[in-house]
Amino acid sequence: MTSPTRPHRNFYGRLKGKTLKRSQKAWLDEDLAALSPGPVSWEENPQRQPLDPGRLFGGRPVWLEVGFGGGEHMVHQAAAHPEVGIIGAEPYINGVAMLLGKIRRAGLENLAVHPGDARDLMDVLPAASISRAFLLYPDPWPKTRHHRRRFVTPEHLRPLARAMRSGAILRVATDIPDYVRQTLQEVPRAGFDWLAEGPRDWREPWEDWLPTRYERKALREGRVPHYLTFRRV
Repeated sequence: MTSPTRPHRNFYGRLKGKTLKRSQKAWLDEDLAALSPGPVSWEENPQRQPLDPGRLFGGRPVWLEVGFGGGEHMVHQAAAHPEVGIIGAEPYINGVAMLLGKIRRAGLENLAVHPGDARDLMDVLPAASISRAFLLYPDPWPKTRHHRRRFVTPEHLRPLARAMRSGAILRVATDIPDYVRQTLQEVPRAGFDWLAEGPRDWREPWEDWLPTRYERKALREGRVPHYLTFRRV
């Protein structure tokens, strides 16, 4: 069988920050492989064979967090919802290490971690396999010439929509007004309905929300969070 042609994908975010602590290196060495959702990378899976996320979590519904940062929200959701499995994608290796430490301390077994580009993961997620997705405080890329790098563009939203089942919920949190504008413009075009009925629906956080460190920083600096909820058509 001929392997699919690997698409050219620019990546603009950070892959690594400060030097990892000895404990963080140990978590990466000892825990990361066991938490893999399966062969995702082009080197591991050149045929782009679909993953089986239902099998990964014993048939439980599967949620996806794109860019989990330090992992606090992902761990919180996994602990609050043991009836689901959650896959997180994050290319920033320092954030991956932080998440692994949180998973160890919480003793959770319903999480999987892809330490790389979410687009590679979405390539191999089966259609209509995701029941909920989270995009929380994504990189705002504030300069106008960089807006095409944002996640809320067709390059990212089309594969996300394909992977989400009809009726699945997408949550987007951001403190950047122009990111709100672009989200409300692009996400419905990708096949989602915005569920807000009034201002409280985007001004107040979700009932099971855990403020992230990015949100706390935004509040300290006087920026206003927005909480946008969409449903896959």
